Amino acid sequence: MGKINGCLKCLFVFFNGISAHIGCGLIYLLVRVQSYSSQLSTAGGPSMAWGWVFAIGVVGISCLGIYAARAENLIALRIFAAFMGIGLIIMMICGIIVVVAKNNVKELFNNASAEMEKTYMADEKFRGMLEELQKTDHCCGMLSFEDWDKTIPDSCVCYPASGGGVNPSGPSECISRPEGSSGPDKIFKRSCSEALGVFWWINLIFQIMMGFSFGLAVTALLGLLVSIMMIHQVKRYDSGRGASMAMKDY
Repeated sequence: MGKINGCLKCLFVFFNGISAHIGCGLIYLLVRVQSYSSQLSTAGGPSMAWGWVFAIGVVGISCLGIYAARAENLIALRIFAAFMGIGLIIMMICGIIVVVAKNNVKELFNNASAEMEKTYMADEKFRGMLEELQKTDHCCGMLSFEDWDKTIPDSCVCYPASGGGVNPSGPSECISRPEGSSGPDKIFKRSCSEALGVFWWINLIFQIMMGFSFGLAVTALLGLLVSIMMIHQVKRYDSGRGASMAMKDY
């Protein structure tokens, strides 16, 4: 009978095996894109060095976990637990950085779009295109209804779900026309940039990065908890064996 519970050991080895295969897959991808890395670095793109560090680290730590569980080695288990604790902290910090960066990028995007919007709204051709877009996509203004200042066009008219009118594409969320402005009583709440999904792709990338960071943090937490349980089982087995041997000598 081993020092560690058999089911716990098998589960631990299984998930570390999956992590090792994922790390090998990352290394394979890095090898495949290695030819483009020099071009990206020359153009000012990000270096692939951190990718190599991450991929090799995943493989190395996973192999360490497999060895520690199979050999039931207390020192190796403690080293693995230390790596899991460090990984948990790093991934939590990365997740928080991504959340902050997402908010900053959105703010910069909106500010830049607002500056461009002032120039475009002075163009009659652009205003006509925007009105056609508002009719088809059920939106008001490129960034918000405030783009139209005090005169909101009829293309922004919105019919509430409970009202008498019906929008061709179904009911849309409506808001009341701001006080001091002229135009329809009810207008579309969403902007045309939302309808077109201008920020959608940027938001999707940040969502994936957040999910990746916090997902790895949860994985590291589980690995830390399981390794602590295994350390406790090994220490309990060794202490019990030592006590039994002492009584036997006596």
